[in-house]
Formats: sequence, C-alpha cells, structure tokens
Amino acid sequence: MAQITAALVKELRDRTGAGMGDCKKALEATEGNLDAAAEKLRMDGAAKADKKAGRTAAEGVLAFAKSDAAVVVVELNCETDFVAKGDDFRGLAKRAAELALEQAPADVEALAALDDAGETLDARRRALIGKIGENMTIRRFERVEKAAGPLVTYMHPGDKIGVIVAMEAGDETLAKDLAMHIAAMSPKYLDSASVPADMLADERRVIEAQVAEQAEGKPAEIVAKMVEGKLRKFVGEITLLGQPFVKEPDQSVEKLLQAKQAKVAGFVRFAVGEGIEKKKEDFAAEVMAQAGIKA
Repeated sequence: MAQITAALVKELRDRTGAGMGDCKKALEATEGNLDAAAEKLRMDGAAKADKKAGRTAAEGVLAFAKSDAAVVVVELNCETDFVAKGDDFRGLAKRAAELALEQAPADVEALAALDDAGETLDARRRALIGKIGENMTIRRFERVEKAAGPLVTYMHPGDKIGVIVAMEAGDETLAKDLAMHIAAMSPKYLDSASVPADMLADERRVIEAQVAEQAEGKPAEIVAKMVEGKLRKFVGEITLLGQPFVKEPDQSVEKLLQAKQAKVAGFVRFAVGEGIEKKKEDFAAEVMAQAGIKA
C-alpha cells in the first residue's frame, strides 16, 4: 500500500477537483492507487448526484454564448444563491452555452449528452454535484438566429434575467433599449398574432364572466364592447408591441417601431427559476421534529 501523503492527496484533488477530505478517504479506500481513487470519486459523485436529483433547484444563473450568426442563452439551476455565485458553477453554465451554440443540439437531453474534452456535459454536471453537494440541473436553453438587423443581448446584474433581441430593421441603440424594456416588462409574445388562440379563448371566458356581473342589465352591444376592450388590454399587457415603452410611457412599442421604421424579428427573455415552485422551509419546525418535539 502506497503511503497516503499530502502531496498524493493534492495530486488527486488537482486531477478531480474533489475536496481534500474526500480525496484522502478515496486514497485510503484504494490503498493509495491514484487511478482507482479517481474512479471511486467519480462513482461517488454520480451516486451523490442521483441522491440529490429530487431536490428543488430554483436558484442559478444564465449564460450567453454569441457568434455573428446566433446567440444562445442557457439556464443552469442549483439549490442556493451561494452556489450560483461560485466560479465552478458559472463555468459550467458558460460551457453549456458554448456547446449549445457550437453544436446546436435539439433539446436539453441532447445538450447534456454532448462531448466536452472526453466527457459528457452531464458527467461534468454530476461531478460538480458530487463536489459541491447541491442538486444542479441544465433546465433549458434557446437559440436566436440573426435576422437582417442587429442581434443584441442584455444581462441584468446578477445574471438572473437575460434577453436576446433580433431586429429585422432598426439600429443597435434601439435594439438595446428594447432588450432592457423586455427585461423590465416581461412581455410573453411579440404581437397579438403570436398569442395562442386557446389562451385568448380562456381569457375571453374569464372576462365575459366578470363583465356579466359588472354590467347586469346593460344592452348586449355595450357588454360586447366591454369584453373586447378588456381583451385588448390583456393582449396589450402581454405583447411587446402592445406595451407602453418604458422610456416613453405615452408611446407604445409598436408606435415607436413605426416612427423609427424598425421591426423586431423575435426575442427571448429568461428569468432564473421562473415557473419553478420553490420549497418553503420551516427551519423551526424541522429542528423541533428532529428533536422529537411536537408543535
């Protein structure tokens, strides 16, 4: 059995990125065999990743990767904001975005399976879970191709809200203003034609029920106008072109684009954790339960 020296432990740590304590234990378990210890750490990391897979990962960061022809944004999630600020975690997010840009995978599963210097991106993710001790997920990514005009990005400080805007016509200054508007106002669709028909139908039913209570006894044509007015207001709130422009609230984005003879080809807005139900922790109750104390 080889002697487990500090130098050997450091060599294993440099090779695997695992903690010093884990490296020492792996070397002891493999009688100082460096290759076997590295493999044990890899397997232990995979086991830890599987164990943590059910834990909610609603924090994280966004990362962009850009070329002249396209931009990709990736969302990588973890359990705590502390981990989200770490260099290793952010490095994984950046590498995921670069691979998505370079190889254009069809979906997240295909992205995770891509080779990155001899190991898959998913293997890197699982190894980092084993090293840091939190669940991590590559949640989603989206690619935006350049149109005839500028292709710009905006990342809000903290890397938790990111926007890509592709212009069909218009200048870069306008495109950047629109990206910041989208970050602030969170439109879901470009224009009224982009809103799904089933969403409009559902909203119409809700509005009709509300108006029926408010406008009881009023003529049918008045009720119909009230319904259409509320529906237009709803569409205006969720579409980029329908929203008041943040820098000039008296003017809609649609009017702004018309005045500048500009056109948006498409946009993407990601916000970390949107749509993920975060687990609410009651630490006092947890401690009491562990102590066998009933509330």
